[in-house]
Amino acid sequence: MGFEMPGRGLAAGLLLAACIAQASAQNYPDRPVRLIVPFAAGGANDIVARLIQPSLERTLGQPVIVENKPGASGIIGTDLVAKASPDGHTLGVALATHSVNPAVNPTMPYDTEKDLAPVILIGKNPLMFVVNAEVAAKTVAEFAALAKANPDKYNYSTPGAASQAHLVMSQWSNLAGIRIQHVPYRGGAPAILSTVQGDTQISVMSSLVSAPHIEAAKLRAIAIGSRERDPQFPNVPTMAEVGFPDIEAVTWVGMFAPAGTPRAIVERLNREINRIIQEPDIRGKLMQQGIVPVGGTPEDFGAYISAEIRRWTAVARANGIKMEQ
Repeated sequence: MGFEMPGRGLAAGLLLAACIAQASAQNYPDRPVRLIVPFAAGGANDIVARLIQPSLERTLGQPVIVENKPGASGIIGTDLVAKASPDGHTLGVALATHSVNPAVNPTMPYDTEKDLAPVILIGKNPLMFVVNAEVAAKTVAEFAALAKANPDKYNYSTPGAASQAHLVMSQWSNLAGIRIQHVPYRGGAPAILSTVQGDTQISVMSSLVSAPHIEAAKLRAIAIGSRERDPQFPNVPTMAEVGFPDIEAVTWVGMFAPAGTPRAIVERLNREINRIIQEPDIRGKLMQQGIVPVGGTPEDFGAYISAEIRRWTAVARANGIKMEQ
């Protein structure tokens, strides 16, 4: 009767698992790849997914199928990815809500940092602080002065309660020492329309969404949320330049996979997408959408997500903001 050391059996099991993972990575992909977009068609992550899909399909040698799975601020679609087999055949394209949700929702069905593997930060899109064209303020300081002189008179719109825009505006109003009323809408389109029509006086919205209304002189841009000025709006100062260096209001688009996806698969996807987003045609189309390509390593993206979760958690707690259950 033989006796096997427990450690030896464990080591053999780990070696077998490693061999299976390596074989899986070498054969990847061996069937179509699902690219889950956890929002409706037409949003920034949907646009990005469909821009990179043809090139990713060619380089992987398998169909890449974009599937929109909207609901619950991206949680429903993201949960599908988190619970999918970790073999690289189900991927997700995330927005900044990916790091906002865990900050405002204590009952998430998955752990954003433990159940999902970051692949790449594809690009960033700054949020714009805009006021209705009839508001007698051309700068952040002028709007703050109006609001201080008229507490609770002015309203701001957001795409929804506990959204990134809600957190940003709450953070700014506290730092500026003003009282303005929150008017949440169901989505970005009605939120920006309310400011265009003057039902609300100020909003913070994607520069892409804001641009047509700024060009039509319906909205006035008073600041941008990125650390550097946007090349498409070179005359609009950053929030840091107008006295609020702690505010960074940027949405982003990135790709992730289920946790446990073989490292070789994650690295291949990262390498290919880094290349794709720097192709002149793809880069140009991303820039047209107001999305500045970023790229980098999976570790870069993971560190960014962790930092964003900590930042938004602090803002949510300071302002008593949480998602309604």
